[in-house]
Amino acid sequence: MLNSAADSSRSPSYTVACEDYVHVVEFSPFSSGTPASLLAYGGNQYVVVGTCLFQEEDMEVEGVEFNVLRAFHHELRVDALAWSPESRLDRIPTIRFCTAAADRKLRLLTSDLQDRHEVKVMEGHSSYINHLVFEPTEGKQIASVSDDHTCRVWDLDGNESTTLRLRSPGISVCWHPEEAFKLMVAEKKGTIRFYDLVTQQAILSLDCGQSPLMSADWCLTNTIKVGAVAGNDWLIWDITRSSYPQEKRPAHIDKARLFKWSRANENLFATTGCPGKICSQLLIHHLGHPQPVMIGSTAVGSGLSWHRTLPLCVIGGDRKLCFWMTEM
Repeated sequence: MLNSAADSSRSPSYTVACEDYVHVVEFSPFSSGTPASLLAYGGNQYVVVGTCLFQEEDMEVEGVEFNVLRAFHHELRVDALAWSPESRLDRIPTIRFCTAAADRKLRLLTSDLQDRHEVKVMEGHSSYINHLVFEPTEGKQIASVSDDHTCRVWDLDGNESTTLRLRSPGISVCWHPEEAFKLMVAEKKGTIRFYDLVTQQAILSLDCGQSPLMSADWCLTNTIKVGAVAGNDWLIWDITRSSYPQEKRPAHIDKARLFKWSRANENLFATTGCPGKICSQLLIHHLGHPQPVMIGSTAVGSGLSWHRTLPLCVIGGDRKLCFWMTEM
């Protein structure tokens, strides 16, 4: 394992071969009801849903065991994907997730992995959709943010229940894990606001002090922490202390692209660089360590997602998924 002096980049801990270029990849943040984790990846006109089990979870597994549950046809390239908490594999298996594509539409896909397979198309955004998320407790609402300067909240029938007007393109959206009426929305110009969906008013705002903000994430294991990347830097806020970042460090030479908190450890987070000409860089950081605790590198990487319980993250690539395991 790497010590804190991560002076050289390392290849993935595990890889899984795919048939096509992977543009987005997401672990379900919810329990599947079985020991394995649900994972979806997508690209040009397809989404594959499968289960992952790692040797850290099951001694009989060598590396990673990936089983494809179903491949879904998708009219065009998948640009973003979110899991519903209703996706489970115990009792009656149900898969439900929502995608965003360049035609400015959301697609809600529901399957019992046998005969029933439904696609609900949701229209309303007038420009590119950057991110989306399900309400995490019941999964009956979806929030999406777009270049059209709105955050919209939808029910599962595709009705828009709320439209929040933003001052610049909406980049990231996160839903509070317990309080279903609290939403975090990050804007490109560097502002992150928290909204009360009952009053539809902003209750708190944070400021990057720089733009463009490329990605932001709410630490759902400790909701006073917010992180983001803007320019080459990562930034961390303690929302109880200040609207300005508590910590900020340059991370990527070639502009940072994504920021994601670990779901297993509130002090662990990952950032990726914008896909370079040769390779993309993944950095795993631990709050309290001045240097990244791990540097990974992959050709044309895309997407970034953390496992629900392990300190492990995944990036999509050219016909493969790359997994990096780090220490807690």
